[in-house]
Amino acid sequence: MLRITDLHVSYGGIKALRGVSLEVPEGKIVTLIGANGAGKSTLLRTISGLVKAESGSIDLDGSEIINRSIASICDKGIALVPEGRRVFANLTVEENLRIGAYLRKDKEKIREDYAWVYTLFPRLKERSWQLAGTLSGGEQQMLAVGRALMSRPKIMMMDEPSLGLAPLIVQQIFDIIREINKAGVTILLIEQNANMALNIADDAYVLETGAIVLHGPGKELMENEQVKEAYLGKKRG
Repeated sequence: MLRITDLHVSYGGIKALRGVSLEVPEGKIVTLIGANGAGKSTLLRTISGLVKAESGSIDLDGSEIINRSIASICDKGIALVPEGRRVFANLTVEENLRIGAYLRKDKEKIREDYAWVYTLFPRLKERSWQLAGTLSGGEQQMLAVGRALMSRPKIMMMDEPSLGLAPLIVQQIFDIIREINKAGVTILLIEQNANMALNIADDAYVLETGAIVLHGPGKELMENEQVKEAYLGKKRG
């Protein structure tokens, strides 16, 4: 579905991504782990058109999307749930969700997706009239995910969805990620909680200083000694 080949991105002469290649198969959950500053968020921002690539290819269903406009990429079926949630604080929950569907014209399907989002997140339905800025961190994360779903994406990219959330809320968010995936949405996940991310991932990549250094099934990487020591907090015996 999504194939990235030899992607290079630079910021003012500093190489942020150095020849990154990865694949996100249709219907799968793919996770990308790595230390802060490894280039994970840069990759998502480049895919979504927020950052311009220096060279390489980003292919979605046989169509090259590298350096296309953000609206065009969104229209192709890619949605980003950004780090830090980035909800519109002065708008209500329902208005935030409506913004997620701003490129769509299919009013009946939009109504269906409102109902689906409110089924996934009953708390949002209870607070549909409430200003987003007054929600808790967990509720704002739910809203950010719901807003992305309102674009009816083929692929949903999530940047650190558990950041700053209580463990119980983190578990709820990951349960929802599984449910969204079962409903047919492909997931590309960046997550600081490597244990949770690898546990739900069909496929996983490790990014270090802008380059892919490991790749394999999520469960397999959980047993990799290098990954255990660097990202799972487990020392080698």
